[in-house]
Amino acid sequence: MKNAFMIAATGSGCGKTTITCALLENLKSRGIKAGSFKCGPDYIDPMFHKEIIGIPSKNLDLFFSGDREVEEIFLMDNDSEVSIVEGVMGLYDGINVKSDEGSSYHLANSLDIPIILIVNAHGMGRSIISVIKGFLADDSKGRIKGVILNQISENFYNSIRDLIEKETGIKTFGYFPKDKGLSVESRYLGLVLPTEIDDIKARLKKASDQVDKSIDIEGILENTKVSKEGISSKKIYKEKARIAVARDKAFCFYYEDNFRVLREEGAKLIFFSPLEDERLPENIDGIVIGGGYPEKYLDKLFANKNLMKEIKEAISSGMPSLAECGGFMYLHRFIYDENEVPYEMCNVIDGECRKTERLVRFGYVNITGNEGGLLNKNLIKGHEFHYYDSSNNGSDCLSTKPITGKAWESSHMDNKHLWGFAHLYYPSNRDLVKNFVSAAYEYSINGKI
Repeated sequence: MKNAFMIAATGSGCGKTTITCALLENLKSRGIKAGSFKCGPDYIDPMFHKEIIGIPSKNLDLFFSGDREVEEIFLMDNDSEVSIVEGVMGLYDGINVKSDEGSSYHLANSLDIPIILIVNAHGMGRSIISVIKGFLADDSKGRIKGVILNQISENFYNSIRDLIEKETGIKTFGYFPKDKGLSVESRYLGLVLPTEIDDIKARLKKASDQVDKSIDIEGILENTKVSKEGISSKKIYKEKARIAVARDKAFCFYYEDNFRVLREEGAKLIFFSPLEDERLPENIDGIVIGGGYPEKYLDKLFANKNLMKEIKEAISSGMPSLAECGGFMYLHRFIYDENEVPYEMCNVIDGECRKTERLVRFGYVNITGNEGGLLNKNLIKGHEFHYYDSSNNGSDCLSTKPITGKAWESSHMDNKHLWGFAHLYYPSNRDLVKNFVSAAYEYSINGKI
């Protein structure tokens, strides 16, 4: 790895994802192998990264993992020439306001990489310099190497560029103009899915061309050199069970490291689409249904009755399963659309899901299981972000907010199943995965559907 840096910002909505994607696309067009990472629990930004560079993007989250673990994930199988880490929220915004714990800045320190700060300069003049000085004042490690100004004109950039460098002592690496055709629209926690933007390729090409015009790529690379080598994790693991994983536009929220841990514990992953496939994959021993947007595809999911019937029969026969958020909703008897029209789903869980007026139980959670289930009495870390709620959330686990200590009963769990709203981070409790794969192996001995 020759270069690594974080794209951070003064706050949310400053253009981190647009500029990160533009830089990745531009590096690719230059024949430079780039790698991408996302700070925090977001699932959607990494999908944009994957859309651009063609390889999975990893999450680096200091609530889910410790300092040493995030560095290992960063270096694992990383043979990129340039690694870009996209930050989250504002640079110093962490798990709570009392410190920068879990923030983009904390992550940059853990990885020992420099930072390029994005400043949304629209509507500002000389105040831009005061904003930059304020962020530099809290940069105790001297990690901010330069800024990119967003939402400004070329003329204004040229008039203030030298003044910024003179008064702050850091580089100005360029600007992005105010142009709706360069940006991607916000929704929910992150962004709309790449497949929902008809002209995403054209947008990315336009953004990459803008980088050539107004961003000093050579200057960025000159100021972000690192001395890091990737660590190979290429190992052969004995396959114990075949696990069907729902993955399509309706169920697409997965942490890449969850797949890695499943494989390391002996799972052979077979992907299928609840939207398109009328049958489950053959000779499977377990099912994983992740989060996503089932509420956007209720007509199509409802029409695929045969697959839902097979899922219910498989789980009823004792096939182990994991389901979270959108997958948890899919297992219910009904999901209601925004017009209160019910759509029958898998009918594994006797309950219904309806949209609420606001976010439900948003944020990080620690989930502890009751004795005897897949979690037993151990803890796993997760994150919740959903507008829908269930009439039957379950009571086999205890979910606790890490800062406030607020707790509530949650999830359906026994020694073969775990279903709930939280998106789980499997590396934070490998025993859950071991228990799940072991249960699937036991199921394989007793027969398959």
